[in-house]
Amino acid sequence: MTAAHERVFLLDVDNTLLDNDRVQHDLRAHLASEVGIASRDRYWEIFEALRAELGYADYLGALQRYRLGAMTDPRLLRMSEFLVDYPFADRLYPGALEAIALLRRHGPTVILSDGDVVFQPRKIQRSGLWEAVEGRVLVYIHKEQMLADVERRHPARHYVMVDDKLRILAAMKAVLGRRLTTVFPRQGHYALDPHNLAAYPPADVTVECIGDLRLNPWIERVTAATGRAAQD
Repeated sequence: MTAAHERVFLLDVDNTLLDNDRVQHDLRAHLASEVGIASRDRYWEIFEALRAELGYADYLGALQRYRLGAMTDPRLLRMSEFLVDYPFADRLYPGALEAIALLRRHGPTVILSDGDVVFQPRKIQRSGLWEAVEGRVLVYIHKEQMLADVERRHPARHYVMVDDKLRILAAMKAVLGRRLTTVFPRQGHYALDPHNLAAYPPADVTVECIGDLRLNPWIERVTAATGRAAQD
């Protein structure tokens, strides 16, 4: 069995390390340009319906369903190209890679994301995040329900979860308790939604942007939390 680390840092991707709102904005603009406003809106309706059905964003799956109503449209072939070859490295938040490098000095960093099995890993690879965490990448459908598998693969006395969704942080805190420090970067539409802010308890640590993880006082708070948990 792998020996437990003192602490492991778990990092979400979309709107935590990477500006996924900007990616969606670019996709909307591309669809409007290539297939028109009506078809763009139809794709997005299918996308949202599929997300409600599956529990995660499935861009390529939505494109497949969109195709069922447009089998003779050759422009669909270029839509998949836009998604697969998108320059995700250009959408990393400022300081994201530097923050990962700093955290790695204090413990292993692990990407912990939700998503499909094709497009989400592609995004992580093309953005440079896969290499930044040395291949420690986990992609689930509902990551907050997979903590036993996370612990099995990356055992630690204490975990730090960085995520833009308070719902996810609260769910993980309910399972791991004081063995988890939750970190909430206020980035993206989920993090700034007043309904989400009111619906869930605050995180242990809140930062305005992912680049703030490079600040030494934040690291000191995390290491202090780890020490308290180890003494309990």
